[in-house]
Amino acid sequence: MPAGRGAYFVSDSTGITAETLGSALLANFPGVAFQRHTIPFVDSAAGARNLVADIERAADGGARPLIFATVKSAEILSALGASGAVVIDLLGGHLTELEEALGTTASEQLGQFHGVGDIERYFARMRAVEYAIEHDDGQSGRALDIADVIIIAPSRCGKTPTTMYLALQYGLLVANYPLTDDDFPSDGLPKTVAPYVQKCFGLTTTPLRLSQVRHERRPSSTYSSLAQCTLELRRAEDLYRRNRVPFLNSSTKSVEEMSAVIMQSMRLRT
Repeated sequence: MPAGRGAYFVSDSTGITAETLGSALLANFPGVAFQRHTIPFVDSAAGARNLVADIERAADGGARPLIFATVKSAEILSALGASGAVVIDLLGGHLTELEEALGTTASEQLGQFHGVGDIERYFARMRAVEYAIEHDDGQSGRALDIADVIIIAPSRCGKTPTTMYLALQYGLLVANYPLTDDDFPSDGLPKTVAPYVQKCFGLTTTPLRLSQVRHERRPSSTYSSLAQCTLELRRAEDLYRRNRVPFLNSSTKSVEEMSAVIMQSMRLRT
């Protein structure tokens, strides 16, 4: 099979913005195969020219590669353009529009979006990550009163990645708690999280998907059996409904999508 058309996410900083925006655009062409490369910290024309040489060698007469760029320097953009690739400047037009609207010119400093920037916001995100680690998988019941949200779900429904994404991306204090067989004799929430029902958000999935995920961890076990997964998910969803805990099915959603739903449902957007 062909390797796919080259798609390069090039940035003068971490490359996160270029990759996110570029991937969002490429998602509109599901019938086209792409070979993706993220190239961060291209902060000089010399570095751009070295990259161009690599891109030209990789293309080797095939379809013109695509470059999704988030760089401010016109010199770097010009060097990228010399590659013969299709260069899509993800900042240029928008920065010009903002300059006109604000009546001032954009800063020349590189990599500001994913730099430390607002120092208070940066440290808030780091504190949120520490909080998420301490409260992962019900390891700690300390300071749950200050949590922004407590994610509850049976094992392997996506609690931890969603918790970490909300902490790192938005600086939210998120705890997560696993629902186990011991939590279902009563109709109420587990005693650790019961006082904070208004902060709780549940996750579920499909029994088949949960069985597949668990099988990778503990193959051919009761834990990963379809019957066990079906039972746990049914009990969890009943628990959510009885206690009026909002929940969503994670089986077909990305971490980003789940986080957006949680933030909207719990009114955590600022």
